Amino acid sequence: MSKALLEYLLRLGDTDVVLAQRLGEWVGHGPVLEEDIALANVGLDLLGQGRMWLSYAGEVEGKGRGEDDLAFLRDQHEFRNIQLVELPNVDFAVTMARQLYFDHAHLLLLRALVHSSDARIAEIAAKAAKEVTYHAERSADWVVRLGDGTEESHARMQQAIDRLWPYTGEMFALDDVESALVAAEVAADVGALREPWLRAIESVLAEATLVRPASEWMQGTRRGGGKQGVHTEHLGHLLAEMQFLQRAYPGAQW
Repeated sequence: MSKALLEYLLRLGDTDVVLAQRLGEWVGHGPVLEEDIALANVGLDLLGQGRMWLSYAGEVEGKGRGEDDLAFLRDQHEFRNIQLVELPNVDFAVTMARQLYFDHAHLLLLRALVHSSDARIAEIAAKAAKEVTYHAERSADWVVRLGDGTEESHARMQQAIDRLWPYTGEMFALDDVESALVAAEVAADVGALREPWLRAIESVLAEATLVRPASEWMQGTRRGGGKQGVHTEHLGHLLAEMQFLQRAYPGAQW
């Protein structure tokens, strides 16, 4: 069970840390100053959550590795984040489409994990859910604003929604690792979260005058995805930048 728990904690922590890194790329490049700061704050929330998950993962592993070791000294195939969060920002519409999809699934997951039989997981989830509630409201507001805005913003928002849709299925895919933890009431049954997530997404898209993609094909659900260490080519580039300082100056501390 400890091996499965470690794997699960890495999935939670890696997903938060990788998305935090992606959002950090917007610093100094946001469409307006207020949004520049807001994106950085969301990224910092996720980074803080990722630190808690990875810190716990290090304790469970019992090999003396802490959050920094797990974040900066593992290679691409060792990361367990979902593929959705490693995809490039491209533009503001893609970033907000990704946040819409992820934030609403993330919030449902955290609310479910509050009831975990693992007290540490329940504690971290309760704290994180307060922050993610704001994230979900914010991303929904932006998607509505852009979707129901100008002709160009509508077109670009719809394109972003379509582009990222095939990566959403992995968020609700259960494998043997998660199934065992669900049976022990440690993990959340993400499969059961898909329907409430769909209702939330469809409500936002309807208000934004956008159309939900019809395709049922999903990336990373049949032959394994990011949660099993199978990633897109984009993660390697992201990690090269994120891990550079620690790799160049081993043991460096701020």
